[in-house]
Amino acid sequence: MHASYRRKMIIALAAAAAAAALPAIAQQGAAPAPPGATSPPYKVGYIYVSPIGDAGWTFQHDTGRKEMEKALAGKVVTKYVESVPEGADAERVIRELAQSGNQLIFTTSFGYMNPTLKVAMAFPNTKFEHATGYKTAPNVGIYNARFYEGRYLAGMVAGRMTKSNIAGYVAAFPIPEVVMGINAFTRGMRAVNPKAEMKVVWVNAWYDPGREKQAADTLVSQGADVLTHHTDSTAVVQAAEADKVYAVAYHSDMSKYGPHAQLTAVTHQWGAYYTKAVSDAIAGRWKPGNVWGGIREGMIKMAPFNAAVPKDVQDLVNKTAGEIGAGKFHPFTGPIKDTDGKERLAAGKVMADEVLSKMDYYVEGVQGKLPK
Repeated sequence: MHASYRRKMIIALAAAAAAAALPAIAQQGAAPAPPGATSPPYKVGYIYVSPIGDAGWTFQHDTGRKEMEKALAGKVVTKYVESVPEGADAERVIRELAQSGNQLIFTTSFGYMNPTLKVAMAFPNTKFEHATGYKTAPNVGIYNARFYEGRYLAGMVAGRMTKSNIAGYVAAFPIPEVVMGINAFTRGMRAVNPKAEMKVVWVNAWYDPGREKQAADTLVSQGADVLTHHTDSTAVVQAAEADKVYAVAYHSDMSKYGPHAQLTAVTHQWGAYYTKAVSDAIAGRWKPGNVWGGIREGMIKMAPFNAAVPKDVQDLVNKTAGEIGAGKFHPFTGPIKDTDGKERLAAGKVMADEVLSKMDYYVEGVQGKLPK
């Protein structure tokens, strides 16, 4: 066979084989799934503001993610990115999670709100849930926990355990969620100890162990013998242990970092919520909602009490927790006055959620002025 003819035959045969293969590939992609086949796992993404570690805000969210994975084993696959600063970098990471095919994305810090909304507009078929925010969209829901319920109970413990009548609060940013916690803790203290006062140091960071420790030490030097925090690390509890004062941990049970210091902890429980949200998304039932769950919904729980807490105090706190969960008592029931003596809520009235979510003042018992 002539060489040129042989080359033409080879080319022709190769072309014919390729042409024959094309319909087969198209048919394979279009064919219905065989009986008994399962759909691909549902892809879920998470973005975290701080390291996961073994305690704290991000740790609790990641624990919830793992609980959801276990509950929906075989149906989901998750991806997370930790230590993402709020702002432009958050938008980049959220966009990458959407671009990589995640069908539902949880953005778990207040400062992720606007980046979440911006990315959601570009990915209308992707579902988003933002923790602690207040803006929604057709494909963006919001969820939060009633942290103030646990804060009030923690304040009751602190009010009964303090000897100096001074508690110290290491706070991140002066947003309503944090201010609400300071005020709820103070109201809980003063409900059992009218002489109790609260001092606050702002660190302007969610996670900065060094600054958190400095703030805690400063508060102890100013007379605080019970500390608490609205920051993400274990630094405040560790500082309390070292300074031989008490502490009420936040987000997680941090007793292993302060076995003598920690009186109890306000813990956040996200697993059941994540399981429901993802289950709804898989089933096609998901809708952008506005969820605010507390003790009743199991999203807020108190850690076990330190043996140093007297039984009558434990009993009182447990009783109050039951009343909050049953809707018989609200931590922000009037009368409520601010630090200037101005009445913010009349006696017997219960503060509405929309008012709570905009709280921008200190209640009586908190020293100093709220940063603007």
